[in-house]
Amino acid sequence: MAKPKQERAIKTRETLINAAAAVFEEHGFTTASINDILARAGVTRGALYFHFPSKEELAQGVMSAQGDSLELPQGEPGLQTLIDTTLYLARELQTNVLLRAGVRLSIEQSSFGVQDTTPYELWVKAFREQLDAAKVRGELLPHADPGELSELLVAAYSGVQLFSQLFTNRADLPQRIAVLWRALLPGIAVPGVLPHLRAEGSAVD
Repeated sequence: MAKPKQERAIKTRETLINAAAAVFEEHGFTTASINDILARAGVTRGALYFHFPSKEELAQGVMSAQGDSLELPQGEPGLQTLIDTTLYLARELQTNVLLRAGVRLSIEQSSFGVQDTTPYELWVKAFREQLDAAKVRGELLPHADPGELSELLVAAYSGVQLFSQLFTNRADLPQRIAVLWRALLPGIAVPGVLPHLRAEGSAVD
């Protein structure tokens, strides 16, 4: 009997996360309504507060889950796979409501009394793994430090996606990320590798 209850609880939590993501993504934390989230989720207030005792904790749940539906590129670790990953994320930010909501809440989190760097740290770690591999493969210039570059890339990416959101609702985000890479690559990649790297992504013909 316990297993079906546990499965229902997991499903209810996922339903709440997805409903909250849609409302937070559309309205932001401050103006998002618990009633709107409940209506979208189709659950009771008691069920909501069983999983998330407050609106703030629900927002943190969305932030934590922002990458759950992503399937990152699985190419050979290194610079091109890192480029492809950032472009994949750019496309997902155009349509993936959970990711969009998580990013928005990560930016707005001070408005609900939170200072959680975890989402940024996770992307720093993911980018660092690709840059470490690039270093081992001899793709990076001697001065290019994977730790410094991973933090710089996350910071730059955050700024570019926010700029794109303000101007085009991220319609041009993949193009802007390609521009970012064309500016960065000559300063970090060895000359012999540069001609083989595609700032627009390896899937582009």
